[in-house]
Amino acid sequence: MASTPNIKTIAILGTLDTKGHEHAFVAELIKQQGHNVVMIDVGTGAEPQVKPDITRHEVAEAAGLDLQPLLENQDRGECVVAMSKAAPVLLKQLQERGEIDGVISLGGGGGTSLATSAMRALPIGFPKVMVSTLASGNTAHYLGTKDITMIPAIVDVAGLNSISKTIFTRAAGAICGMVESEVDTSTDKPLIAASMFGNTTDCINIAKGVLEEAGYEVLVFHSTGAGGRSMEALIDSGMVQGVLDITTTEWADELTGATLTAGPERMDAMTRAQVPAVIAPGCLDMANFGERETVPGKYSNRLFYIHNPQVTLMRTNAEECAELGKIIAEKANANPAPTAILIPSKAISVISAKGQSFHDPVADRALFESINQHARREVLTFDEKINSPAFAKAAAHKLLELIKINKQPN
Repeated sequence: MASTPNIKTIAILGTLDTKGHEHAFVAELIKQQGHNVVMIDVGTGAEPQVKPDITRHEVAEAAGLDLQPLLENQDRGECVVAMSKAAPVLLKQLQERGEIDGVISLGGGGGTSLATSAMRALPIGFPKVMVSTLASGNTAHYLGTKDITMIPAIVDVAGLNSISKTIFTRAAGAICGMVESEVDTSTDKPLIAASMFGNTTDCINIAKGVLEEAGYEVLVFHSTGAGGRSMEALIDSGMVQGVLDITTTEWADELTGATLTAGPERMDAMTRAQVPAVIAPGCLDMANFGERETVPGKYSNRLFYIHNPQVTLMRTNAEECAELGKIIAEKANANPAPTAILIPSKAISVISAKGQSFHDPVADRALFESINQHARREVLTFDEKINSPAFAKAAAHKLLELIKINKQPN
């Protein structure tokens, strides 16, 4: 059912064989708010407790799958895998045809995995709400790089009681509020993706001003693992004209096994998309762990900085810095688009400057020498701190220069 300007249609995606009544409760709440619903069954067990608008068989057919033989085989795992492949296809089709304006689901472990896999197929900005028993701790594999709102179920999604009805009511209100909110995303400015940490904030803010003055819109990503993955996804989308990767700190976490890693493919999207890039070794002096007692014992003799009670920073040593320099250089080498590495020799973070907690000239020298040794791209060294206006402006102007070169015909 297509939406009118004021009445929206919300997909309710769930395993209606086991949690049909709970999803029906949410559906009724949404209808009371004046919106339409589309009940989608992704259950693979008994018959659904409530009648769906789109059956499990129709979900499977959207991906060209025949669900019946799998159901007859009574292999639950096989059925769930098939539905996890089909649900994203169906949901994406509904969204692209303009037949839904948002999606909500309720679930435990299996339901959360299945529903969020479907939600990840939807674009950023499309309203997505997941009420889950797993909405705490590490939810990265459920969210991926998408803006899924996860709400803790508190109690199991197993019946309607005073707690669950409260949570479900608030969740229904949340998805209704989301679809009712009009967002103006129109822009005629080309995009630049930039990476930032608290320790490189001044640098990015200054560079951002230069780039905006030149007519670009700068999207800043926090280098916290999830932020780096999100930036990579945006670059892969082909929407970005340039990359200002000042804060490559996630590679320090990847190398040391710390908590804010963005994975081994961090910095690969610029190569796949062939986008001009300016790279700096921002915050490679630090790896991020949780509370002090969570730091692995093998690092017990290292230098630490307590950023806050939940975050412990570990200073990378010379050996690690040499390896990080090689990694950064090789990532830059792989990009076929114009690319440059800029080195701020006086400090790669606020706390690596002379007189600060992580000042280590030996480790920094190992990093810089490794970059110069392995890089086959332009490397520029500045006798500046990373947050100095001179370095920030140089990085911005270099990126503008590389973008201009990339636009020139071969």
